Amino acid sequence: MISFLDLKARYLELRHELDEAIARVVSSGCFIGGTEVEQFEADYAAYCGATHVVGVANGLDALHLALSAMDVGPGDEVIVPSNANIATWLAVSQCGATPVPVEPDVRTYSIDPALIEAAITPRTKVVLPVHLYGQPADMDPILAIARKHGLKVLEDGAHAHGARYKGQRLGVHGDAVAWSFYPDKNLAAMGDGGAVSTNDAQLADRIRVLRNCGSRIKHENEVKGYSSQLDELQAAILRVKLKHLDGWNTRRKVFATRYQQGFADCNLTMPFVPDWAEPVWHLYVVRHRQRDALQKRLDSTGIETMIHYPIPPHLQQAYSGLGYTPGSFPKSEQVHKEVLSLPAGPTLRLEDVDMVIGAVRAIVSTMS
Repeated sequence: MISFLDLKARYLELRHELDEAIARVVSSGCFIGGTEVEQFEADYAAYCGATHVVGVANGLDALHLALSAMDVGPGDEVIVPSNANIATWLAVSQCGATPVPVEPDVRTYSIDPALIEAAITPRTKVVLPVHLYGQPADMDPILAIARKHGLKVLEDGAHAHGARYKGQRLGVHGDAVAWSFYPDKNLAAMGDGGAVSTNDAQLADRIRVLRNCGSRIKHENEVKGYSSQLDELQAAILRVKLKHLDGWNTRRKVFATRYQQGFADCNLTMPFVPDWAEPVWHLYVVRHRQRDALQKRLDSTGIETMIHYPIPPHLQQAYSGLGYTPGSFPKSEQVHKEVLSLPAGPTLRLEDVDMVIGAVRAIVSTMS
C-alpha cells in the first residue's frame, strides 16, 4: 500500500525533537499566549522575509481575520479564484462580504490576472489569489491591477510554505499572506494552526487584537473580536518543523521531477511550471478525462490518491444563493472533473514514486 500522505512517518522522522518540544511546553504550565508562540512568530517572519507574523487558530481564521482587519464587511466584494478550496470563499462570507469568482489560467490553476479587472466593481475591496497546490500565483500583474484600483491584496498561502515567486519567498508580495498549518500541509502542526504574515504594522496590530476577543489589555475590549489563538504546543511543534521545511520541500521537488520525467509521453495533463515560479509541490496534480476510473483502478492496486477538489465552490449547496449554475465557470468545472493528486509527501520513497509511475502508465495506456 502506498499512502497518499503518511503523517505517522512524518512524526517518527523527528520524534526526539518533537517529544522534547512537547515536554517543554507541558512542563512549563503555559499553554496559550506564551514564549513559544512569540518565538515561532519571529522565526516564521524571518523565514518569510516579513516584518510581522501573527499566529491564529487555523488557516480559515487567518483569512477571515486578515480580511476583517482590512475592513471587509457587508456590502463589500472580494475577488477569489473560481477553482479554489471553499475555505477561501468561506472567509469572505464570514465577513458578510460576497466572493466574486474569477476563472483560472488552466495551465497553472491560479487565478488568471487577465480576467481580474473585468470583475472589479465599486464594491470590490480585496483581491485574494490562492497559491494553489504549492505553486505561486502570478503576483506582479495581480498587484499592478490592485494598486491601479486602490485594492488590498491578501494571498492564500495554505499550500505554499517556502515557495518562491521570481526568486523571493512568498510572505510579503501583497498586503498580507494567510497561512494554514493543518496537519497535511508542508509546514504542519499536530493539530491545527494558522498565521498571517505582513509588513503592515497597523494591519498586524489589528489582527492581534481581533484574535484575542478584541482586546490588547486584559478585560478591556476595544472591538468585537474572536477567540483564535495559536496555542503554545502547536507553536513549539512548528518551531521544530520549520527547521526541516526546506529539506522536506527539496524531497518533494525530487519526487515531482521524477513524475514529470516518468509521465513525459503519457496521456496525462501534467503540472506546468512557469520560469518565474519555484513551487513546493504541496500536491502533485495531474488531469485525465477519465479521472474517476483512473483513481478507482489505482486504488485497486494499493495506490492511494486524492481529489483536490471534486466540486467547485460555486456549485456547492452552501453558495446556491449566489445563483450560479453548471456552466457558469466552465474552466473551473472542467478542472474539478479531471484533477487527481498523486502521492508526493516528504516521507515517500523513490521506489514508491516509480511504482506510481508504472501503475499510472499501465492504466492510462488502456484508456481511450
